[in-house]
Amino acid sequence: MTMFTDRTDAGRRLAQRMKPHRGEDVVVLGLPRGGVVVAYEVAHALGAPLDVIVVRKLGVPYQPEVAMGAIGEDGVRVIDHDIVAHAGVTDRELETIERRERTLLDTRVQHYRKDHPRLDLTGRVALIVDDGMATGATARAACQVARGLGAAQVVLAVPVASCGAIRTMTDADEVVCLAAPHPFVAVGASYEDFTATTDEDVVVLLDLAARREPEQPGPVAQRSTDADVLIPVPGHPLHGDLHLPGRARGVVLFAHGSGSSRHSPRNHFVASVLHRAGIGTLLMDLLSADEELDRSNVFDVVLLANRLAAATEWLRGRPEVNGIPIGYFGASTGAAAALWAASDPRLEVRAIVSRGGRPDLAASRLGAVTAPTLLIVGAADTEVVGVNREAQEHLRCPNELVLVPGATHLFEEPGTLAKVALLASDWFTTHLAPDSTPSHASRQP
Repeated sequence: MTMFTDRTDAGRRLAQRMKPHRGEDVVVLGLPRGGVVVAYEVAHALGAPLDVIVVRKLGVPYQPEVAMGAIGEDGVRVIDHDIVAHAGVTDRELETIERRERTLLDTRVQHYRKDHPRLDLTGRVALIVDDGMATGATARAACQVARGLGAAQVVLAVPVASCGAIRTMTDADEVVCLAAPHPFVAVGASYEDFTATTDEDVVVLLDLAARREPEQPGPVAQRSTDADVLIPVPGHPLHGDLHLPGRARGVVLFAHGSGSSRHSPRNHFVASVLHRAGIGTLLMDLLSADEELDRSNVFDVVLLANRLAAATEWLRGRPEVNGIPIGYFGASTGAAAALWAASDPRLEVRAIVSRGGRPDLAASRLGAVTAPTLLIVGAADTEVVGVNREAQEHLRCPNELVLVPGATHLFEEPGTLAKVALLASDWFTTHLAPDSTPSHASRQP
């Protein structure tokens, strides 16, 4: 039986139970990867700093989802000898698995700690959060790591756990669990959406938490709107996915020349970061699947811009969007469409972000764009860097060009899409604010 919509939902529910710890000297420690999503919501509610505590499960060789132990930072090692004996795992097999997992752990630590040095736990409350607990081996290792790093008190909090794991958890001073179903099947069985969390997701959440002012939680979590919509554009209704957080500070329309942009993992990743900043999104397909087969349509900026404009007018007509500032996020030829559409003052577009865009395809309209515009290009995407530099010469609005080091056109390199998402979140948060006013144009080489 499912109990939680997803990890964000579980985190918000768990945060309600953790309110007694608000005001204490708490560091919230998420267990990567999925536990960090839950931990982010807890840290958000408590106004506490967020960090990770990295551990790796040691799975039984022929049934890796069953933990026979775990390892953590600073050489911590926890072995469940009963499971090892029952599974018939030899010392050599255990050593081989541990060596492999230690290598992965060290790699992950290096990735997470690149821009986020470990927070000092000395004398503080270590609030360890995961998305669930089956055997408890991973959580035990995390508790021992926190204790070894000087934590004065260790609290373990999970949305769901097996009764056995709770009963045998002696490494934490306090254990908080929302549900302990019996029989316990698996952690994922308690979630409607248990989509895998990526390392990039973890880095973004750490970045977002670090940018939040101490004791200043973000927008109040209220009921959000999620809807599959059909936008009545003449000749071609547009399919879209609309998400509006409670008290949305703005809503961003995503524009791409592709006919499947609303299903794009890259767009969904960027949108998820905007949601955490309290910004709504409308992802839509500007072309049908049949239209996309004709490559000329992908470069028909006027066609794409007209459809984007029609979608903007439709969105403004929805009661729940009344008065909310609107922005555009455009990619590739969709960026040209966004700039072309935004040049129409009647649409009142407040901010634009272009990812790997082709603003040169809207060259004749660039001078009429008034919305602050951020151009993001991969530093290794040399041809597109050139056309964006040239486009800046025609823009009269406040604008910046940011080159993401090591990134190519699709931002497939580790960490580069996270950089795009955070840049976009910052830009929209600033320029969609009700009291924001256009600043002087700026350029970044």
